[in-house]
Amino acid sequence: MQAVMHVEGTLEAAVRRGEAPGHPPGLAAAIRHAVFPGGARIRPQLCLAVAGACGEGGSPVAATAAASIELLHCASLVHDDLPCFDDADLRRGKASVHKAFGERLAVLAGDALIVMAFEVLGRGAATHPERLVELLRIVGAAVGTPHGISAGQAWECEPALDLVQYQRAKTGALFSGATMAGAAAAGFETAPWRALGDGLGEAYQVADDIRDVFGNPDDLGKPVGQDAAHARPNAVHALGLDGAVDRLEALVAAAAESIPICPGRKALRLRIIEEAQQFLPKKLRRAA
Repeated sequence: MQAVMHVEGTLEAAVRRGEAPGHPPGLAAAIRHAVFPGGARIRPQLCLAVAGACGEGGSPVAATAAASIELLHCASLVHDDLPCFDDADLRRGKASVHKAFGERLAVLAGDALIVMAFEVLGRGAATHPERLVELLRIVGAAVGTPHGISAGQAWECEPALDLVQYQRAKTGALFSGATMAGAAAAGFETAPWRALGDGLGEAYQVADDIRDVFGNPDDLGKPVGQDAAHARPNAVHALGLDGAVDRLEALVAAAAESIPICPGRKALRLRIIEEAQQFLPKKLRRAA
């Protein structure tokens, strides 16, 4: 819990730096609106969990890495909600940024959050430059091209969509970025942690497909039925509800088994299996 609060403090400090005297007030307000209050903070918690399993969950570098991942996630939500993509009215139970502040400020807020993520990394991990270099590489790959979240969003602009590449980039990139960044923050080799992030990212995408069909917008804090409205692929449409839930559970189990050898492997494995049920709407959760 202390590590999670450190992440929130890091996010607050970063947003406040953008509110210094002379700042454009509309942009600063849009950025704050995008970051607070947060959602489940799944990706930064995953980053911290991996760092903790490697023995450094409470380190400032781990909190910095987790905060940078969350800022990138917030940026992706702002851009995803724009009229040119989902045109969503709600996000995290309140007006989406473009609905509250206009489309121009929403574009700029998303851009600023991406830059802010790298600024946070530079400030917080400067005491461990050998880890900072690897963290910059991981975070950059997670947000950019050819396989980061920018590429994932770009697949929606193609005449033919590669479903595997689309979901791996749009959803999975920040999950694998979170697991690898957690390992990098602890000074561990990062490549073996990609499988955990890839598996959880794919599982989360399946869960998101289920929520889009069976979720309650009041509980989710965002609209449902978006995949059907935008003619996007959805695991429930392809596999049926039972098939999609089975697929989710198989992905989580495989991801948990992929955890590399580390001091906290057993505890991390149990935590992932238990918390994965939270991906689903309450009425669809199965007994462990």
